[in-house]
Amino acid sequence: MKKTTRRLRAEDCIVVDKRELRKAQIGAGVGNFIEWYDIGIYGYLAVTMTSVFTEGMDERMGLLVTLLGFAVSFVVRPLGGMILGPLGDRIGRRKVLFFTMALMAAGTTIIGLLPTAGQVGLWVIIPLYLLKMLQGFSTGGEYSGAATYIAEFSPDRNRGFMTSLLNSGSMLGFAAGASVVAVTSTVTTSLWGDSAMLDGGWRIPFLIALPLGILAIALRRRIPESPSFEAAHVKTASEVVDPMFVRHNLRNILKFYWPQILIGCALIAADGTSGYMLTSYMPTYLETEVGSHAVQTAVAAVVVLVLQALLIPLVARWSDRIGRRPIYAMATVGNLILLVPAFSLMHIGALWSLYLALFLVALPSAFFLALTGAVMSELFPTASRFGCVGVTHNLSISIFGGTTPLVSQILVEVTGNSYAPAFYVMFFSAVALIALLKMRESAARPLLGSVPVVASHEEAAALAEGQDTDKRLDTSTMLLSPARAESVGASAR
Repeated sequence: MKKTTRRLRAEDCIVVDKRELRKAQIGAGVGNFIEWYDIGIYGYLAVTMTSVFTEGMDERMGLLVTLLGFAVSFVVRPLGGMILGPLGDRIGRRKVLFFTMALMAAGTTIIGLLPTAGQVGLWVIIPLYLLKMLQGFSTGGEYSGAATYIAEFSPDRNRGFMTSLLNSGSMLGFAAGASVVAVTSTVTTSLWGDSAMLDGGWRIPFLIALPLGILAIALRRRIPESPSFEAAHVKTASEVVDPMFVRHNLRNILKFYWPQILIGCALIAADGTSGYMLTSYMPTYLETEVGSHAVQTAVAAVVVLVLQALLIPLVARWSDRIGRRPIYAMATVGNLILLVPAFSLMHIGALWSLYLALFLVALPSAFFLALTGAVMSELFPTASRFGCVGVTHNLSISIFGGTTPLVSQILVEVTGNSYAPAFYVMFFSAVALIALLKMRESAARPLLGSVPVVASHEEAAALAEGQDTDKRLDTSTMLLSPARAESVGASAR
């Protein structure tokens, strides 16, 4: 009996429609932009919101309560990933992304309408936390869904570049949040005095989320479904297939994919602590520990984050050529080498040292962010990808990334060491470096459980013709029709 192997034909490949890809990029990207816009305004208004929502409480304790509001949003992110991820594997990426966008915009807007502690008392912290949890739940499906969606829509050869644009948009969203806070603070204080932000100016950045959300929802209504998801859905509906091609529930996701989940969690822990250190804790740290002015810090952050947004796709394109693992190695080693000098520069107190310090923190973070969307999607097969990425990304980002501002401030308070936040991030980078040894290289390869995605029919024909010598192709991981399977002996005759 002859051994049978699956043979790839040119018509098996998915040829991307460039116009549809552009619509997908814009529709998916706006969600990440708004998610990080919210993170930006909350981070840069943390000191102001401490006075607004914890009036009468000890100032340093009030700051911890405010930062806890940031952390609680991450408590429910895994729940969002566990519910919305498998749901997205069943009903489609597009429908879930539409829902998460509406939920996120509503939560941010309502925060801007809350009364202050001076008006109703400290109990106002409860609805603030509940709204942050609502945002966290929606975010649990937002990034994992957007990354999965764009990864499945992108040609294999430049998947890293295409998915990295999500994180570039995220950084621009954060920069937009910081910019809005800086402009609002400058304009309101010049018009109504130094207390203008406390008197109600803080509401403006939150309320701007409403028109942004309406625009984003309108754009998402026009995006198509992922072609890889549609192909898998059609075939698995009528065929008995390998477990790789089955849409698993949460229990089976943990059962079948726990090694990849552990690798992904280690990488995301390093990515998250590094990223949230820069975007969400630095404003508080620079104001409370270094004494930098809030507007000065916001302006410096905007400049650095725009540079980071430009750097991310360049690094991602590089990873498409040389591989994901070398780029991850550079990111982890970069944090181990650069963070202590960066924190030293912050304490000089000069404007030039502030910019240089933030850039040194941002550089390794850019290398991590360049890979997040692609690598998380490349670890898992198409049938259960949304669920797997939702669990992995949100579990790790919640436990380690989202708690970075709170844990960092606690470490500073408990140890009295102003470098403690740097050591915290460095620890997770060292763990990621170890996990990297177990990660398979996935650049420029078809996604597990999917056929190749290409930019042209000519590329599809070339792949089919050269499949016997192309080490990047493994047809055992592709959902090919049995009618197209050929025996090795027959193909040799």
